[in-house]
Amino acid sequence: MKEQDKSLPNEKEMGYLDHFAELRKRLIWTAFFFILFFGLGLYYVNDIRNFFLNDIDITLNLISPEEIIWIILTIAFTVAIAGTLPFLCLQIWLFVKPGLTKQEQRVSLAYIPAVFLLFVVGMSFGYYIFVKLILPFVLSLNDGVFDTMFTVENYFRFIFRVTLPFAIFFELPIIIMFLTSLGILTPRFLSKTRKYGYFILVIIGTMISPPDFILQIVVAIPLIIIYEISIMLSRFVYRKKQEKHQDFMEDNLTEGE
Repeated sequence: MKEQDKSLPNEKEMGYLDHFAELRKRLIWTAFFFILFFGLGLYYVNDIRNFFLNDIDITLNLISPEEIIWIILTIAFTVAIAGTLPFLCLQIWLFVKPGLTKQEQRVSLAYIPAVFLLFVVGMSFGYYIFVKLILPFVLSLNDGVFDTMFTVENYFRFIFRVTLPFAIFFELPIIIMFLTSLGILTPRFLSKTRKYGYFILVIIGTMISPPDFILQIVVAIPLIIIYEISIMLSRFVYRKKQEKHQDFMEDNLTEGE
């Protein structure tokens, strides 16, 4: 008996080591793909940079050589994040797959392309907000009084300050659906905390937009809409989960009779 008791901790320890080894392997593969997409971003950095410059009619000034390096690395890093994101989600799914049911595997697998698409759509929407609303507003503040001079670093920093938050917040529906399916969140909780959610989103809108009340509201409105869509999707997932639980209980009662 004592030998059996000693063997149980060893088996558990071996199980943990196997899980850590698998996790390490998947993280290494993810890092490999990150480096691969980072190199791809470096290769196409000129095309991406020109895309960001085509929609503006202002002259950018270069103050120091470090700005060029910062822009190149930031663009490559953003490409690497966007490209690696679906692969990272796939690795996470493969890691937790043995603990999921067949139905949960199919449902969670469908989240992976949605995560990538929402990230790209969020960045595109943020860029549209920047080009069509924020940048024209900032330029209008000058009113021809001063000579406008944009540095390269400040311009691109301004772009990423707007686009990346939108890319992250566009993932909110997927995150809410996933947490609802796990039972961590419920539609009732999201509805009860709606006013706090609005407050946080308005604060975020003020952080990523110029100090103009109307423009801050315009930026916050899409975030609020995303929050409401997340609540609706949470209700859908929660209702499906309750229906499956009810069917399961009815089947057990039928078998018991």
